[in-house]
Amino acid sequence: MRPRLPRSTDHLPSFAGATQWLNTEPLVPTDLRGNVVLVGFWTYTCINWLRQLPYLRAWAEKYADDGLVVIGVHTPEFPFEREIENVRRETETRNIEYPVAIDSNYAVWDAFANRYWPALYFADADGAIRHDHFGEGAYEQSERVIQELLVEAGGADVDHDLVAVNAGGAEAPADWDSLRSAETYVGYDRADNFASPEGAVVNERRAYSTPARLPLNRWALSGEWTIRRGAAALDEAGGGIAFRFHSRDVHLVMGPAHHEPVRFRVLVDGEAPRASHGVDTDENGDGIASEQRLHQLVRQQGRIDDHTLTVSFVDPGVEVYAFTFG
Repeated sequence: MRPRLPRSTDHLPSFAGATQWLNTEPLVPTDLRGNVVLVGFWTYTCINWLRQLPYLRAWAEKYADDGLVVIGVHTPEFPFEREIENVRRETETRNIEYPVAIDSNYAVWDAFANRYWPALYFADADGAIRHDHFGEGAYEQSERVIQELLVEAGGADVDHDLVAVNAGGAEAPADWDSLRSAETYVGYDRADNFASPEGAVVNERRAYSTPARLPLNRWALSGEWTIRRGAAALDEAGGGIAFRFHSRDVHLVMGPAHHEPVRFRVLVDGEAPRASHGVDTDENGDGIASEQRLHQLVRQQGRIDDHTLTVSFVDPGVEVYAFTFG
């Protein structure tokens, strides 16, 4: 079925608020007239965007000669995502070759009146925004929109087959049928389901412990931590964090506070993950957090049940921001 493309009076806003650009010189809407434009808002630790990214790369490559321009707008969620070298590293690591606007001050975000990561805006060759989509999914519909807009713009040889995507690691689609755990923040500003019996004390160093039993989707700290607005910071080596989860994948947004790598070990129900380790851990559960980013700790093999994840840190100085699942 062909997508419905309602006419819109909304046109592409200016990108003038971008603080920097990657992979291109600064772009303005007049430069883009005559092209179909897909604008995608992202922040590099967002698991939902990571799972969308393979499609953005594939569309940018397949339809470039037909007149599609993909523009990524990186608007940070966490403070470390404002650091341009972090964004540059992730852009290179993720093989993003299309233009990226650095939106550290949320100026482009506000110009679009955007509220979501990820978010897609589809503009026709006259610059009118004709379609949008928020969150993951709807990939076939989105690609049909791109094809329709390219044909409207005069594309005579647009290939109407859909791209084939085979993503791995954190970019692989979630196992939605087994997903029972939701994104969970650790900093006190948005934290919930904290289960350490001492209770959370904010902005002060405190010793925490893990209860003997964690209910599903509850988490706890152990050792010496300071719980801050956006993250929990480990003050002494040997501390850890635990989460009772139900999902195929477990990710943790974390990294060193002072650029010194932090060694960690992951256990699932007290055992090494073996074949169920993630891309950022080995079979023994060992890993090193050398950058502030999303780390995939577990990708379970076989039957998915409730399990308890524990992450123990050999070194101090780690900052832990959020759990995500897939």
